[in-house]
Amino acid sequence: MRKIFKWLAVLAFGFVLLFTALVLGLYQWVSTDDFKQRVTQEATAALGVPVSLGSIGVDVWPVPAVALNQLSLQTTPAITVGRLEARPELLPLLRGQLMVATLIVRKAVLPQTGLDKVLTARQALQKKKLVAPEFIGPEVKKTGNLEPKSPSQTPQEAQNKVPAAMDWLPRRTVLDDVTWVNAAGAATAVQGQAKLAADGLPDSVSLTLIRGNLKGLRAMLQRQTATSAATQQWGLQVDVGGGKVTGPITLQLPGANSPGGPLTLLATLQTQGVEVAALTAPNKPLSGLLDASTTVQARTTTAGLASLGEALQTATTFTVRNAVIHGIDLAKAVKTVGVSRGGETRLNMLTGQITTQGKAAQLKDLVASSGALSANGRVNVSADKALSGRVDVALAGDSQLGKALGGAVGIPLAVSGTVADPQVTLERSALIGGVLGTIVAPGPGTAGGLKLGGRVGEGLKGLFGNN
Repeated sequence: MRKIFKWLAVLAFGFVLLFTALVLGLYQWVSTDDFKQRVTQEATAALGVPVSLGSIGVDVWPVPAVALNQLSLQTTPAITVGRLEARPELLPLLRGQLMVATLIVRKAVLPQTGLDKVLTARQALQKKKLVAPEFIGPEVKKTGNLEPKSPSQTPQEAQNKVPAAMDWLPRRTVLDDVTWVNAAGAATAVQGQAKLAADGLPDSVSLTLIRGNLKGLRAMLQRQTATSAATQQWGLQVDVGGGKVTGPITLQLPGANSPGGPLTLLATLQTQGVEVAALTAPNKPLSGLLDASTTVQARTTTAGLASLGEALQTATTFTVRNAVIHGIDLAKAVKTVGVSRGGETRLNMLTGQITTQGKAAQLKDLVASSGALSANGRVNVSADKALSGRVDVALAGDSQLGKALGGAVGIPLAVSGTVADPQVTLERSALIGGVLGTIVAPGPGTAGGLKLGGRVGEGLKGLFGNN
């Protein structure tokens, strides 16, 4: 028995020496300038933008890992990563197969403008590959079709390629203080992790916003039992603004007979008790507690995932309790018969519908009510946050202002400006009617003229403009 233990100890010691020698050899290899230059050249060729690298390191504890330090993609502005650490799966590695078990991204700054430039460079590289000499044959010269001719595949062969491609994706990705900067320069930093299944789709995702407008937001995505291979579903829960957003997200994948076909994203979300101002910070055009039902859908292809945001369409029916519209005083706009900027409008309830396509939004069937006034209208929000639309305001007959204007009902106000700086003015048709009414009979005549001017303006928009 003692001999067996002795041989086991010798084998263990030999294994430790071998492992140490391998780690030292690997460390010496990856630490050379030649290896670092090869890595930066390969990365530059793959991404289409210059890449610089501070150093490459090898960690042994807690598990073997290769790390890239001070990685920078030299776009304008630059994409930077403080440390990119890859930990391979050991058993596949012993078989000569590289599979990344964990990828850790630390202290990264990802400006959207820089990401767009990398995407453009990648698309240019793909286009260049299509017209490379090795792809051009007699059939291309005849037809002018630049698509490379690939050997025919059976659906099963195409399906088998998917897991092989997924081997390069990390099974677990950890984000440690990763900052995304949008096109307007606003920064949002996150901590989180995602775990992928063998098919490359997420099993679970958790994110926490540690800096930025939505600081404190927590989002969790958990995969659920699939109804079929082509239909996958996840449960979403977002904690934000003192409330929750929950609901299922469904992804319909292309079938085995149509690899590379369309992807369809569907979701039905419920919002409960979320403070609206928390969703729109730092701007606060509206505050109050939001309850809503939202449907989301998008249809794209695997090659078009970068444009998923533009393909996204949503429809929301909402109610905001104890709402306050900041930046607009609707009662003052009626009273001054002119431009209203600043102030606020307090409402008991605000209801309506929002539809979006990409970055553009449309608010319709807006109905607002309070003790002093009621209003309804329709407002469009463009991709650059510009406002346009109309709101009809009715003042309570027993209010001081309502009595002064003879219980003005349905006075049309044009909405303009931006989300951050909204403005309302009387429509030109109503303004002319109000002036004429004042000449005839001050007070009641003003109110009647405002209402009549609004109705006449509906038929004379070409004369009085598009307000």
